[in-house]
Amino acid sequence: MPGIDESLLEAMRLPGARGALVVDWISGLALGAVGEAPGEDAEATAAETAELARLAMESGTLAPADGGHPRTGKEPPVDDLILTTADAYHLIRFVITTFDSTVFLYLWLDREAGNLALARIRLAEMADRLVLG
Repeated sequence: MPGIDESLLEAMRLPGARGALVVDWISGLALGAVGEAPGEDAEATAAETAELARLAMESGTLAPADGGHPRTGKEPPVDDLILTTADAYHLIRFVITTFDSTVFLYLWLDREAGNLALARIRLAEMADRLVLG
């Protein structure tokens, strides 16, 4: 099972990947970073994307109506977030663990060179395999 560094390197192998982070959405701190960051500041990107993640995870409106996550028995409010800009996609994929994880994977993907569907699938696979600790 890959750790943070291996997962980030795997994310960067996706077509169009410009940068990737593993972020704690409570503290806003980057636990790992590779490649570029929007605005050339990985820590600022981590803090800003953590704000979006925190809003999504704490949203009562987005809470699931039924069931639980197959691994934890708890269903997160959202699986992922996608923000689209004129030239890029910004993907946030929450990492679900048996304990209360507050971590997500962030991918900055070039809109022309990237494949959004493939990136979502691969990010989900990476999040499922990611070993924290």
